Amino acid sequence: QVQLVESGGALVQPGGSLRLSCAASGSIFRVYTMAWYRQAPGKERDFVAHISSPTNAAYADSVKGRFTISRDNAKNTGYLQMNSLKPEDTAVYYCNAQVSTGAAAMPFTYWGQGTQVTVSS
Repeated sequence: QVQLVESGGALVQPGGSLRLSCAASGSIFRVYTMAWYRQAPGKERDFVAHISSPTNAAYADSVKGRFTISRDNAKNTGYLQMNSLKPEDTAVYYCNAQVSTGAAAMPFTYWGQGTQVTVSS
């Protein structure tokens, strides 16, 4: 079994910064990709950013130039650096990861429980 735990959510003023972390643990053979999604109250869960390698990352248009996704393969941990935060970034942020638990195992997508980010003055 694999667990993802997000941390780093907080209340921050507009223009501020936060760094979210997503730590994967359990029976991990390989983490293929990591991604961040967010869900604001009353809205659907939306894609934020995705990374498969240090040179292969993608972002939603709404966060390009402000957010940076990264990962530390040795720690099986992903990060989302969020700068120039806006009130519309307020949401619960979820990470997911495609993880295989063995050399012959198909990767499976796991989700974390979410961390609250609130941008408000």
